[in-house]
Amino acid sequence: MANDSRSRRHDVIGSYTAIGDSFTEGVGDPGPDGRYIGWADRLAILLADQLPVCHAPVDTAHGDFRYANLAVRGRLLDQIVAEQIPRAKQLAPDLVTFCAGGNDIIRPGTDPDDVAERLERAVADLAGAVPTVMITTGFDTRGVPVLRHLRGKIATYTAHVRAIADRYDCPVLDLWSLRSVQDRRAWDADRLHLSPEGHTRVALRAAQVLGLDVPADPDQLWPPQAPRGAFEVRRDDINWAREHLVPWIGRRLRGESSGDHVAAKRPDLLPLDH
Repeated sequence: MANDSRSRRHDVIGSYTAIGDSFTEGVGDPGPDGRYIGWADRLAILLADQLPVCHAPVDTAHGDFRYANLAVRGRLLDQIVAEQIPRAKQLAPDLVTFCAGGNDIIRPGTDPDDVAERLERAVADLAGAVPTVMITTGFDTRGVPVLRHLRGKIATYTAHVRAIADRYDCPVLDLWSLRSVQDRRAWDADRLHLSPEGHTRVALRAAQVLGLDVPADPDQLWPPQAPRGAFEVRRDDINWAREHLVPWIGRRLRGESSGDHVAAKRPDLLPLDH
């Protein structure tokens, strides 16, 4: 049966595990304690707030809803499959969100067809062990300066993701169709990760996909903004290259990853208050 991600109603989701890379870890959305929040944490709150009261009460603000986030920045698809999927299966949550392949796609010479084949094997494995697996498409990067030239590869991979979702009856978090993230205010200063508002928009769309009532429209229009002059655009480009592009290239040349020595921020299924 074809997958209708916008109208799917969720079953009771009492536990949720997120797996992936920096996008799911929440890079670009720092909290007051310095730890990243991100769309997955925000989705967990929306899920917990709408969990029916059907269990024995416990001493937490969100009842007995439990959440784990295994995502680590910089991880490639095969690393996510090896490190995170076994743990996600062990935790046995009601819902897993699985976003992977983006770091593979942006690397020179990678084949989106090959990446998609490996993704499908991982989805098949997860779908056989977890009641609901939501998978995520790529963004439409036509307006993202550093990723604009990769739009064709990302579109090909996105088409594969939707086909995989149909084959395994997975809900789809379709970021390609999320028009609000085309605005530059949805992106962090590094132009690779979402801003806090961008993460919020994604969390709202993910909740919609699962059939939740959401407090705001993820595609609502941004407030009007004065156009930027050529000098301002040029200055921003120079600052971005110095602060973000050059360090990123340096890590690639040294064979380093932003996720080296970084551990999952929520490795266990725990109440949100923990």
